[in-house]
Amino acid sequence: MSEDQHGIATDPRDWPKTLFYVALLFSIFQIVTAAFSPVSSIVLRAVHVGFLLWVVFLSYPAYGKQRPWQPLAWVLGLGGMATAVYQWVFEADLIQRSGDLTTADMVIGVILIVLVFEAARRVMGIALPIICGVFLAYGLFGEYLPGDLAHRGYGVDQIINQLSFGTEGLYGTPTYVSATYIFLFILFGAFLEKAGMIKLFTDFAMGLFGHKLGGPAKVAVVSSALMGTITGSGIANVVTTGQFTIPLMKRFGYRAAFAGGVEATSSMGSQIMPPVMGAVAFIMAETINVPFVEIAKAALIPACLYFGSVFWMVHLEAKRSDLKGLPKDQCPSAWGAVKESWYLLIPLGVLVYLLFSGRTPLFSGMVGLALTAIVILGSAIILKVSNYALRCAFWIALGLLCVGFFRLGIGVVFAVIGVLVVACWFMQGTRETLVICLHALVDGARHAVPVGIACALVGSIIAVVSLTGVASTFAGYILAIGRDNLLLSLILTMLTCLVLGMGIPTIPNYIITSSIAAPALLELGVPLIVSHMFVFYFGILADLTPPVALACFAAAPIARESGLKISFWAVRIALAGFVIPFMTVYNPALMLQGDNLWMTAYMLVKTLLAVGLWGMASTGYLQQKMPVWERLLCFAAGALLVVALPLTDEIGFMLGGLLIFQHVWRARRRGRALA
Repeated sequence: MSEDQHGIATDPRDWPKTLFYVALLFSIFQIVTAAFSPVSSIVLRAVHVGFLLWVVFLSYPAYGKQRPWQPLAWVLGLGGMATAVYQWVFEADLIQRSGDLTTADMVIGVILIVLVFEAARRVMGIALPIICGVFLAYGLFGEYLPGDLAHRGYGVDQIINQLSFGTEGLYGTPTYVSATYIFLFILFGAFLEKAGMIKLFTDFAMGLFGHKLGGPAKVAVVSSALMGTITGSGIANVVTTGQFTIPLMKRFGYRAAFAGGVEATSSMGSQIMPPVMGAVAFIMAETINVPFVEIAKAALIPACLYFGSVFWMVHLEAKRSDLKGLPKDQCPSAWGAVKESWYLLIPLGVLVYLLFSGRTPLFSGMVGLALTAIVILGSAIILKVSNYALRCAFWIALGLLCVGFFRLGIGVVFAVIGVLVVACWFMQGTRETLVICLHALVDGARHAVPVGIACALVGSIIAVVSLTGVASTFAGYILAIGRDNLLLSLILTMLTCLVLGMGIPTIPNYIITSSIAAPALLELGVPLIVSHMFVFYFGILADLTPPVALACFAAAPIARESGLKISFWAVRIALAGFVIPFMTVYNPALMLQGDNLWMTAYMLVKTLLAVGLWGMASTGYLQQKMPVWERLLCFAAGALLVVALPLTDEIGFMLGGLLIFQHVWRARRRGRALA
């Protein structure tokens, strides 16, 4: 039985029955509310948090890996659900007496705050609760601080009202996004994962790159990029694709730390890879009030550049160490894998179309999830039909259903799924498909827990920031230090993101930095989406930087290597990627902001050259080993392309071009001399 770092079984079949059914009920509630909207927004958020607390206390131990003590687990779990029931039952009364709390309101509010903090500690460790606790203490005692940091003072009842009731605290925008878009997309990914999408992506990547120079590592990069289109979770990506790619890299000569670093770096990029991206993208869309498609459009080129930089680093390292690929006859056929499981791409294709056609993420996620269920159940029936003509008829009917999906009511769609479920139940050899769907529902609930709890807890930061106005004070400090120097302000913001990222996930990192640092960038003239993408980008890279690199420590047990060693390699592999956010700030055309496609093309070429030069400087290799002076000049040329001052582009292009030309010429001359 495989377990995660908390001692929880990764296979739902190994879960206790009570936990299994609670998680199943959680997923059913989320699907029903997304499809039919039977409750108000505040009730949806409250019940979502109630289910999160229930699942956490039933599954996550207080300390270590021992099983939770069931009596206490049920008391805490049902206590969390009781706070949701209270919000539901007394919804109208709470609205009418908003800000004037009764004794019962105070008790429920305190219970909710304590349970959310404890649940977050169990799931993510002590770092994030401490940071949120500092903000909470600031809200309570900040009036006694000196200077600009002092606020006018707020009572305990005001703090509890802000955190536990209304939509600016624990039930704030992040929780709303978690209860709607994020949960549906996590379920969508869980269904595709259970149906075999991981195998499809891995076989496709193996077929394309497995036999190339450094093939196993390139497979890790490509498969992680593809997985990012359905999971949007870096840690989940590490523990899924990493189970295959890390041992494969080690078997073909890569050092364990390098193999873990490649997987961690590639997997974290999944959060910026459209169309699904990570949970932060949905939170960002709600926070800055722009359509999700605009976020995905802005992220597209930087995401491709990020994976391109990782691919380039892997290629250079493979050349430097002379690491060959697999024999071609041992690699699966890329197009054979697509031919075998092509039907799994239907929901993904429809999802991409919907997101980029202007539909809301909630509608797109619901359609994608329903189509995935229909395709999985329908294909299970079709593949059991022996008559070729009847099988073709089934495929045509399924295709027509997918095409006509938008004209059907959601009730009709659920009826179709019900018919397919009944057919699978009675048809021989297809019941296993129903089990797969059931486990996907439960697995989706499990994957949603860390994201949901993080979204709820960081609501305490949003509550205090909005109540006290400390964000403007912090932004003022950044502006005062950076003055009119944009580069210095960017570096300060980057360091803030990286420091905060030491021990807290990407979601709270983004919410904190977007609240207190992004406004400063906005004041300096950085466009809205670009400023938020900048902090988002470095929030992701924070999971790779030592000493607390969450993605690297997730890869450590698979690679059988120290997480710290893996993180040092991950930073080195991602080094070229650090340049991309800075270049997007200096010229937003790289994020498709504006209508000048020529400028976008120019920025793309410039960034590719800068990334290439920094990769060469980091590995010290191109056609042959580079001397120290070449590596220093490579770094300098790349830096000149980033700075964007007068003449720096021209000097950077000239220096980089001459450097590459002389290196290649010298390597060829040396090769002829050796021959």
